[in-house]
Amino acid sequence: MKQKNLHQIVIVGGGAGGLELATKLGDSLGRKGKAEITLIDRTRTHVWKPLLHEIAAGSMNPDKHELEYLAQAHWHHFHFRLGNMDGIDRTKREVYIGANYDEDGAEVIPRRTFKYDTLVIAVGSTTNDFGIAGAREHSIALDTQDQAERFHRRLHNALVRAQTQAAPVQAGQLEVVIVGAGATGVELSAELHNTTRELAAYGLDKIDPDKDIKISLIEASDRVLPALPPKLSQAVDYELRKLRVHVYTGERVTEVTQKGVHTHSGRFIPSALVVWAAGIKAPNFLSELDGLETNRINQLVVRRTLQTTLDDDIFAFGDCAACPWPGHAETVPPRAQAAHQQASMLCKSLKRRVAGKPLLEYTYRDYGSLVNMGRYSTVGSLMGALSGSSMYIEGMFARLMYKSLYKMHQMTLHGFFEVFLQTIARLITRRSEAQVKLH
Repeated sequence: MKQKNLHQIVIVGGGAGGLELATKLGDSLGRKGKAEITLIDRTRTHVWKPLLHEIAAGSMNPDKHELEYLAQAHWHHFHFRLGNMDGIDRTKREVYIGANYDEDGAEVIPRRTFKYDTLVIAVGSTTNDFGIAGAREHSIALDTQDQAERFHRRLHNALVRAQTQAAPVQAGQLEVVIVGAGATGVELSAELHNTTRELAAYGLDKIDPDKDIKISLIEASDRVLPALPPKLSQAVDYELRKLRVHVYTGERVTEVTQKGVHTHSGRFIPSALVVWAAGIKAPNFLSELDGLETNRINQLVVRRTLQTTLDDDIFAFGDCAACPWPGHAETVPPRAQAAHQQASMLCKSLKRRVAGKPLLEYTYRDYGSLVNMGRYSTVGSLMGALSGSSMYIEGMFARLMYKSLYKMHQMTLHGFFEVFLQTIARLITRRSEAQVKLH
């Protein structure tokens, strides 16, 4: 039964940060009956976003890595509500959730309103196509699990079509063009090199992977991974070229069509499969949330307490928030480690808010970057916590560090013992499974 007069904490967005925060608050405030925690998300399941490129390539089966929000809420003393936030009323302190429909267009859940004492917005980011002609119509972003699975189905269908057609493979038919050589684009290109060859080995004998399958990576900056240290970029560029990935730096896409991609230099790259991984922005609806301050890419502007500048009862964090970074001209970068740090700080801060104590302030700590290129290589740079200098790492140590990031996320949600058992179970079952998703 719902208790009266409990502090109502509503968290919108069940990504890595939002789900971690809901779980931690549920295990503390929710379990002790000090506050009521509600998590709202537009999907029923959670998959860690840095894994989406593996789902797209087919090297990971999402069914084995999904977390069901309803089950997590039951186990960790918070409520889950399915829906998509489309507005708020700051005076009434209400969140508006649009109606939910099934695949046939029938209404499943009517439009609803939720009261809040504290509202936390953690809706993440979406890919920014910068208004490039044809980008939205003829390319696929990798913002959600549905998009990643859709790309994999298109890739698999393209391979099967090439295998069964009487005519030879046409130019661009089996070429994947990835726009944007940030971490997602780089990791996807390396993963695709492996999985397309694995897929071809499963009976697709008419396809010559080295001749018929091509992967191109386009980046407007003068190097891949432009936001990361140059040494890391050079190492990744070298590995990509070893894999025969066609890397085009200094090329700005001007148009995407059904037949391929045009760049500002006049280059045309034929492709039936285009992935857009260049740039991010926060969802458009944030710029219309009852007058809250946003920046040019729709991020909610927040103070170091993660409170929005115009409303102390509304917090925002992760990719959808523009948080000050003392000593730097730019705001905190939209990275997974920042969202994790902010979720941990906000958990402590909201406990203090419920208890009537002053809030904490967030300070971003950059622990470095890791880029995983599947079974071929993993490289990265680790930042010294005290000196601020970086140390370049690669190989097995870097790969173990990369794997540990996902395990840390899982342990935050499930605890050490359950993650240990899951890991052992997957090591056993992998021996009887295909190494790539075949449908």
